[in-house]
Amino acid sequence: QVQLVESGGGLVQAGDSLRLSCATSGITFSLYTMAWFRQAPGKEREFVAGVTRFGYSTYYADSVKGRVTISRDVSKNTVYLQMNSLKPEETAVYSCAAGRRATISTSSRSSEYDYWGQGTQVTVSS
Repeated sequence: QVQLVESGGGLVQAGDSLRLSCATSGITFSLYTMAWFRQAPGKEREFVAGVTRFGYSTYYADSVKGRVTISRDVSKNTVYLQMNSLKPEETAVYSCAAGRRATISTSSRSSEYDYWGQGTQVTVSS
């Protein structure tokens, strides 16, 4: 049974930092591209960041470049999202995803991912 379980969300103030975690089980973690997406109320889900299998490459949405870092720990089967200088408009449910066939050029497409977590709420107050 495949499971992706996010944690680390919460209520923070604008300018604060958060680190989200996504613990996986039931997959060969190193063979999957991992990504973070977010969805705000009334908006479509959007790509935040991705890291390819074995951590070869990372890719970021333009809106988060320079403030966000995605990383993966193969020993813990976990992917992380370090977010700095958070903005109120980044309030959303953040979900991680695992894709066996996703590549660096396709990592921003939600259709490339096979498994999804339930998400963790991030609320940024102004």
